[in-house]
This record gives sequence, structure tokens and C-alpha cells, in this order.
Amino acid sequence: MSTADVVIVGGGPTGLALGVDLARRGVDALVVEKADGLFPGSRGKGIQPRTMEVLDDLGVLDAILAAGGPYPVGMIWQDGERAGEHRMFDPAEVKEAAGDSAFTEPWMVPQWRTQEILFTRLEELGGRVDFGREVVALDQDDTGVTVRFASGPDLRAGYVVAADGGRSAVRRALGIDMTGETVDPNPVLVCDVRITGLDRDNWHVFPPSGEGDGFLAICPLAGTEDFQLVAQFPEGTEVDLSLDGIRKVAAARSHLAPEDITEVRWASDFRPRAALADRFRSGRVFLAGDAAHVHSPAGGQGLNTSVQDAYNLGWKLGAVLRDGADPALLDSYEEERRPIAAQMLGISTGVHRGEVRRGAATVQLGLGYRESSLTQDTRDAVGTVRAGDRAPDGTVEGVRLFDAFRGPHWTLVALGVDAPGLPESVRVVRGSAQEPYGKGLFLVRPDGYVGWAGNSAAGLGEYVARFGSRTVS
Repeated sequence: MSTADVVIVGGGPTGLALGVDLARRGVDALVVEKADGLFPGSRGKGIQPRTMEVLDDLGVLDAILAAGGPYPVGMIWQDGERAGEHRMFDPAEVKEAAGDSAFTEPWMVPQWRTQEILFTRLEELGGRVDFGREVVALDQDDTGVTVRFASGPDLRAGYVVAADGGRSAVRRALGIDMTGETVDPNPVLVCDVRITGLDRDNWHVFPPSGEGDGFLAICPLAGTEDFQLVAQFPEGTEVDLSLDGIRKVAAARSHLAPEDITEVRWASDFRPRAALADRFRSGRVFLAGDAAHVHSPAGGQGLNTSVQDAYNLGWKLGAVLRDGADPALLDSYEEERRPIAAQMLGISTGVHRGEVRRGAATVQLGLGYRESSLTQDTRDAVGTVRAGDRAPDGTVEGVRLFDAFRGPHWTLVALGVDAPGLPESVRVVRGSAQEPYGKGLFLVRPDGYVGWAGNSAAGLGEYVARFGSRTVS
């Protein structure tokens, strides 16, 4: 029987991002995917500023920037004429919310291209994906998990991560329920098409023209020749995914002629819903991404929350499997990520229903873990940055902090306070006190959040000792 430290079930953005993170930590992780290849559609195309920072750390930022582009301005059409512009979000509000981040607005990359980029990075790091491997059962005990497949040999792993989507076979096998609601009973068609006679400078929006009609939106997909076409239908409609069916919808709701749609490259239909798994862990098996939380796509939060699940879990698995940390560290994954997922589900649903505007609430830069059991702040005078917050960027004595943070290590930022002696595995940045940190010692976790903060080094050694022998000596 083959073995691995971690088996990741699902080769989508969540599974691939986790595979990349574990591979760079020297963890033997195998991604298994039921399909014969990577997902072919655009689906989650919006990458929020916080996720851009994560992808920078994972070593794929240049490829993501080259593959995509900014969101186009919306154009409202009425009776075949341009009726006015519509912005999907307020650029000024998003820029203000971005604060110190280098990324001041969402970046559009079709999901299939994001997956290709992560897959290439995984292979560069020596990782791999086994396609055509359908998980049908799991057996776990105190030492590991046996993963059983519809065909082919079983696998034995120390841990398993279910990243196999909203209909997760692993979640069902574990008997973990999801609690949720239908966000909108009206079915929605989403497809990637080739179109002639429509400019690529705008996101084209065609409001309902009559009773019973739904909206039609056609967005040029940055970095490709494709458009993503989205159409809403009345409740109970059987959506036709064929080329002829899609042509009829577009012709009925816009000025386009049927023949203007020349090709359908991928098509799907769904009913927008929001759901949260009752648990994110069962023994040695973890849920991540859509297997743990299902979003309406309206808020652009699903893929982003999912990649950040992987980013949170990756360093913790690495600490346990490679650095000798107490396995109890893994309990903090559900503790930290489930409340975040619940919060983002609320935002996604609010955006879908028109109750929340895309902007400060959706860029995900303000999320953090102040209430986590991993968070300690021992300072007398607390500044703007608290333990549990995302560690802001900045420049200290000529060193850009995000450059110092980049990589799978911990970083100590010492501002106006002497830094204690630490092992080489902890990177140290020294300088004078400065905003928004103020004065003190700030130990930044591998995922870019301040884990510990203090006026002096008292208690720092005990804190970092929790995370393994390679972190502290």
C-alpha cells in the first residue's frame, strides 16, 4: 500500500494551494482528483486582495498577474442601446480598505487558469496530482487514515484533507452535515463562450425586459478570448446547456444574434445557496474550501475563503509533521476558519440579495484571529496592530516587511525593543517604533498574522516552543 503524510482529495484551487504550501515545507502530500483533468470552467474568477497576498507568498503572483486583469466597468443595455455605466464595486472604498496592501482591487483570472498556475507550481516543487482517483471510503485509527478508491490501490496517510467541493464525498463519508439555506430559488446558467460583435471593454449587463425574464450578463474573461455568460431563469426552469439553448437565451434578452455566439467551451447550471459544515474536522480528516462552506458566487468570496483555508491549515500540518509540534495545534484550524467562513457566507448572501455592496467587506484584508487560542498580546499599551491581526506591510530600516514574511517561516519584527536570540529558522527584522505597529515585539505566523505581541521578550520563548523544535531551540 502506498503512503503519504497527507492525502488531499480534490484538485481545485483549495487542494492545489494546500499541495503547494505543503510541498514547500517538505511534507509528502499527494493530491487525488476524481476527474481525468483540471476543472475546465471560469466559475470563481475574482481574486480578492488578501488572496493575492497569499498567492504572492506561494510563489505564483507573477503568473497570476500575467494571466488576468482588472474588472471591466459594467455597461447597462436597454433595447439594444448603451444606457449607462455600472460599477461592480466602489474603487475608492476598495482602495481605502486595501490600506497598506499592494493590491487595491480584485483581480480577474478564470478559475481554470488559476488552477493551471497552481498545478504548475506544485509540479515545480516536486508535488503531483493523481487524476481519475475517486474516493469511496475512509477508515481511520489513531495512527492514520486508509483512503479507498473506486479503482486502484488504497492509500495510507497520516492526515486527509477533503477539498472535493460542495458535494464532497469525503464529508458525506464522515457523516458531517451542512447547515444552510437557498439564497435564490431561481436557477442560473453560467458558461464560457466565444462571441463576435461584442466589445471586451465592458461587463455587459442586460436587465430583464419582461415579466418572467431573468437578467443576462456577459463578462469578458481577462487573459482569454472567452466571455463568461450568466443568465437567470424563473424557478422550476430546466436550463438548456446546449449551444442552441444558450444562443436562444442570448438572442431573446439582448441585441445579439444567435450566430454571434460561435462556441460554448463550458456550461453549468446551479441554484445559489449558502451552507456551512457543522464541523471542519473529524479525527485525522479536515474539510476545506467548498467541502466546508458553499457560497453564492455574487460576493466573490468562495474561492478566496477556500484558498485561505488551505493557507491556514498548511503551516499547521507542516509544524506537526516536520517540526515536531503537538498535534493539538491542528485543533486551531476549525477554531479559526469556521467563524471566518460563517462571516463570509453572510457577506456573499448579502451581496447576492443587494443588501451588501462589494467593497471594504469583500476584500478580506480585515479578517483576523484575535479570539484564537493561538493569539497572545502581552503589551501594556496596545497599538493599532493587535495580536491576531493580519501583519501590515511597511518598510523597516530599508527592509520591506512583506519581503521578509515571504516564505514558510516565522518572522519576528522588533520595533524599538531589543530582539531576543532566536534560531536561524526565525527571520528577524529590527528597527525603530513606527505606525501602525507602534513599539514592541511582533511574532508573525507563517500565514502572515501576528501570533504573539509584547513589550519585551518575556513569554516569547514559551509561546514559540508550542510550534516545534525547528521553530525554536
